[in-house]
Amino acid sequence: MKAPIKKNETYTVEIIDNGFEGEGIAKIDHFTLFIPQAIKGEIVRIIIVKVLSSHAFGKLVEIVKKSPYRIENDCETYQRCGGCNLRHIQYDYTLMMKQNAVQSLVNKTLKDKIQVENTLGMKHPYHYRNKTQYPVGISKEGKPIIGVYANRTHQIIPIKQCMIGQPEAEEIAKWITKYWEKQKLTVYQEETGKGLLRHIVIKKGWKTQEIMCILVINGKNIPNESELVNQLINQFPKIKTIVKNINTKNTNVILGTENKPLWGEGVIYDKLGDYIFAISPLSFYQVNPEQAEKLYQIGVEEAKITKEDVVFDLYCGIGTISLFMAKEAKKVYGIEIVEEAIKMAKQNAKRNNIENTEFIAGDVEKVLDGLIKERKVIPDVVMVDPPRKGLDEKSVNNLLRIEAKRVVYISCNPATLVRDLAKLEEKYRVVKIKPVDMFPFTSHCEVVSVLQFKNI
Repeated sequence: MKAPIKKNETYTVEIIDNGFEGEGIAKIDHFTLFIPQAIKGEIVRIIIVKVLSSHAFGKLVEIVKKSPYRIENDCETYQRCGGCNLRHIQYDYTLMMKQNAVQSLVNKTLKDKIQVENTLGMKHPYHYRNKTQYPVGISKEGKPIIGVYANRTHQIIPIKQCMIGQPEAEEIAKWITKYWEKQKLTVYQEETGKGLLRHIVIKKGWKTQEIMCILVINGKNIPNESELVNQLINQFPKIKTIVKNINTKNTNVILGTENKPLWGEGVIYDKLGDYIFAISPLSFYQVNPEQAEKLYQIGVEEAKITKEDVVFDLYCGIGTISLFMAKEAKKVYGIEIVEEAIKMAKQNAKRNNIENTEFIAGDVEKVLDGLIKERKVIPDVVMVDPPRKGLDEKSVNNLLRIEAKRVVYISCNPATLVRDLAKLEEKYRVVKIKPVDMFPFTSHCEVVSVLQFKNI
């Protein structure tokens, strides 16, 4: 159809819904418009910035009728960085939006139109991230700065106070940039591929409060490393380890593969539930441990694991949920492609005196195939927590073939989750879908779903 609108023209529209990224949705003569930062129920004036054959994008110019759920944002950079794209909306309403978004996917895709449960939110949805990554750049005055990338660009926006990051992390990163300036050390620039400091990454234990400081450098050494280390640990006593991460590639990937501890063990420790976990520079650990603990507890409870059950934990990472399940199970097999994560999973099991786990490094689909066909290990319960792309066809087919009593599917992408649930409906009944707000004030949503094998 021919678009009934023109680029750079202004229109007044009513927002009839919000999309999966939190953007407002409006229509002009049945033609769909997407407007960031607009809320369902509002009447707004917009300017059209992009027109495609099936839809267009508008920019909010004026709010004619304001939603009762709109609030004044508390961050100076959120509109440009895109990190907290729901920061203009009351928190409780964002939880409802996430539930509705998942419900919409369920209604469109699943045969069994199960009711999605209320989103589990946080009592205090601020400063929840235990990992913060700061790109380092050069200000207009030629000084080192840290900040966040502007949405969909690599332009660095200096930050004053991030409402989801750890204040201590920000303090440490700003201190390092000042040190860098005093020492007249260089900063990496993408255009030339030259300069030393690329990123500062800070990880912090939720319960232990231990801090890891990672300096990502485009080179092998930092001039006067010992002086930097001594000043850092004197200034910030909670720092338990400082790591030099070497990344000399022309890449958007933040961390390189080589880590060298400059201070401490090169790991920090944190506690989830009853278990102590080691966290390394490269290992995945949930960035919101408070909500992760709740998520895992829901998953384990709904799995209804008994002492007779063999459990597969696919995409197990450093073994966090594996250890939660091992307490209840006969045996847990954890599978993960990242070798360092598997190494740490084994260490975490040993550290917590858990002996009924086996962790295997490799592609999930290949290892799963080997366990089932060659070793004849058939699970009673399967836990899956795949990346955003969801399960591959082979893993879906394996799940259909092994006919586990229950499958618990944890997902960071509701779209691929529901797609996979539709395939699994052939033999499984979806009995629970519970969104968990791991990333408050963002459009991201974690979901735990529970499937029951039909013929038991």
